[in-house]
Amino acid sequence: MRFVLPMLLSTCLLAGDPMLQKVVDGDHRSPENKARDVYRHPAETLAFFGIKPDMTVVEISPGGGWYTEILAPYLREKGTFYAAHAAPDATGYYKRSYDGYQALLATHPEAYDKVKMCIFQPGTKIEMPEGQADMVLTFRNVHNWMPDNAQPAFDAFFKTLKSGGILGVVEHRRPADKAADPDSGYVHVQTVIDLATKAGFKLVDQSEINANPKDTTEHPNGVWTLPPRLATKVKEGDNERELDAEALKAIGESDRMTLKFVKP
Repeated sequence: MRFVLPMLLSTCLLAGDPMLQKVVDGDHRSPENKARDVYRHPAETLAFFGIKPDMTVVEISPGGGWYTEILAPYLREKGTFYAAHAAPDATGYYKRSYDGYQALLATHPEAYDKVKMCIFQPGTKIEMPEGQADMVLTFRNVHNWMPDNAQPAFDAFFKTLKSGGILGVVEHRRPADKAADPDSGYVHVQTVIDLATKAGFKLVDQSEINANPKDTTEHPNGVWTLPPRLATKVKEGDNERELDAEALKAIGESDRMTLKFVKP
């Protein structure tokens, strides 16, 4: 696998980890996923969480594998990477997500051949290794577990980590002065902190790496109105109107919290 190292050094490179940025810019990643880097800041985000190439890392609900494209090759030689995905016998959305992920792994075996699968299907089945992981990461998933499955999820993360292990959370951020709206896809920062604290974690740090001040968080189709989903059709009674896709693209992806917790 060939990685292309850019001329301009990122924050991560300056911090002394050139391999991470090298993987981020690798030609095994799809152009569509690379286009999201400007919003998701993967090298800076993973550096903030303190990832190292010799760690055992569990990614929760990796979906189609956006972060797996980075984590799997980065951890391939010295570390261990677990993808906590749906069960192979899942149905509906979970089945489609699982199958899409398996298709990704088949595209570049030189990058993904050492990915270890385990099961994380909130409300149905959670089978992850206990007490082995140095880091658990979840990106834009917490809203999907609200309200009933969120606390069991954070409890499972706590069991999965070693003492001193790190939980890294990136989630769509609901402003503190706005009432909770479960249908919006946005979550209050304090809600996530409370979930983690109740599970036994301690908050270590917060970052504005993934903040987006252009995002008002008030959209007719919730966070899915914005890229990359761009849900532009809005029903109003018997009628339907179309939102300005270019205006939504100018906003970019959602405003996001980036939280780092530790298991004492």
